[in-house]
Amino acid sequence: MKQARTGLLVAIALLAVPAVAMAQGKGAKPKEAAAAAGAKPKEATVAGDAKPGDAKGGGAAAQPTEIDADAPPPGETPKEGSEPPPKEEGGLDAICKLDPEACPNIDLVQAAKRDIKAQMYAVQQIYALRARRFEIQPYWGLTMNDQFVSHPGFGLGLNYWLTNVMAIGVNGNWYAGLNSDSQFNASTRRAVRVGVPLNEYQWGAAANFTYVPMYGKFAGFGDFIFHWDAYVVGGVGVLSTRPIVIFDPRYRNYSYEPKLAFNAGIGIRIFFNRWFAGIVEVRDYIYNEKLENIQDVDAQTDQWRQDKANWLGDSKLTNNVQLQAGVSIFLPFSWEYRLPK
Repeated sequence: MKQARTGLLVAIALLAVPAVAMAQGKGAKPKEAAAAAGAKPKEATVAGDAKPGDAKGGGAAAQPTEIDADAPPPGETPKEGSEPPPKEEGGLDAICKLDPEACPNIDLVQAAKRDIKAQMYAVQQIYALRARRFEIQPYWGLTMNDQFVSHPGFGLGLNYWLTNVMAIGVNGNWYAGLNSDSQFNASTRRAVRVGVPLNEYQWGAAANFTYVPMYGKFAGFGDFIFHWDAYVVGGVGVLSTRPIVIFDPRYRNYSYEPKLAFNAGIGIRIFFNRWFAGIVEVRDYIYNEKLENIQDVDAQTDQWRQDKANWLGDSKLTNNVQLQAGVSIFLPFSWEYRLPK
């Protein structure tokens, strides 16, 4: 009887060992193993929950294992809603979403051929740089402040721009053969024997300094943008002049003499492109002039009239305010911006 009981226990033990091995076999998942053993599955094993006798051999504690409960099992497709959202489509579809009413009327091929008006920003790079460039200024000048005689003439200015706002240069004017006495003055002299002492200019030259305190732009002729700058100029030079003989042409004969002359003026420059501009300038040439002596010559002796010391009157400060209009040509014609590193 004892032998029969012992054999039955051995048989039960042999049958139980394969079942346990199957429930906790290699590669089995914790949930499946727990379900097979009839125990409640755990999401993760935390270090510290393991007991010293749980590991094989009863020596070291089991290592913790992290399991993603939301990850799908191998071989299964992801659940709906877990895929990344599709990218938005561009082109006509995007335009239709922005403006559904305009969508049927848009022809992308024709729209691509339209002229694009570039947006103009309020703050831009300077349209025409002047720094380290030469400027050539041919111009024509007219007298503005003398109603009895005019001194028209043509001139040429040359400037070198040290910076974008400061320049040094020279200019020269030629008046010989272009001075004209007013018809009113000539008629009055002949009628009542009353005249005003006059003079005429031959040439002038000066060294100048130019400064640009402001510049900007304005719109004109539709969408065309004009860039401009305003400048002040001043310098010193010489002006060759002589009096016009009016009161005693029988004896008197004057020759041209150069005189020290200062000048100061203001002007505006309007750019038509990056190297060509129009200029309008008002400049005052200031110098000391001695005009013809207006003392009654009929009451004087011939000896007095022939003495050259009696031909000229007192020296007077004279202002020749001149309106100058011309063009500016900048060399070289182009340049490259050098931005700070």
